[in-house]
Amino acid sequence: QVQLLESGGGLVQPGGSLRLSCAASGNIISIIAMGWYRQAPGKQRELVANIPDFGDANYADSVKGRFTISEGDAKRSVWLQMNNLRPEDAAIYCCNAEIQTHSLPARGYWGQGTQVTVSS
Repeated sequence: QVQLLESGGGLVQPGGSLRLSCAASGNIISIIAMGWYRQAPGKQRELVANIPDFGDANYADSVKGRFTISEGDAKRSVWLQMNNLRPEDAAIYCCNAEIQTHSLPARGYWGQGTQVTVSS
């Protein structure tokens, strides 16, 4: 069983910063990629940023230069540093990871989501 535990959402004023964290636990053999998606009311879910096991991080154009994704040494955790937040960044942010376990081939897993609100 795999769990993705998220934290760090909240309310922030425009121009402020938040840091989201996500930690994977369970019967994990390898993590192929780990990152963050978001979904605002009335909009489709979109990729914010992710880090593949091999290769560079990927970012949505709308967050480049403002958000930074990083991972822990054991590659079981990712953090999303969000700076200069805008009202349009408000959404539910969900951690996503493609994980291979001892009992299942690689598949996607989701965290429960954390709310980010950007408002004055």
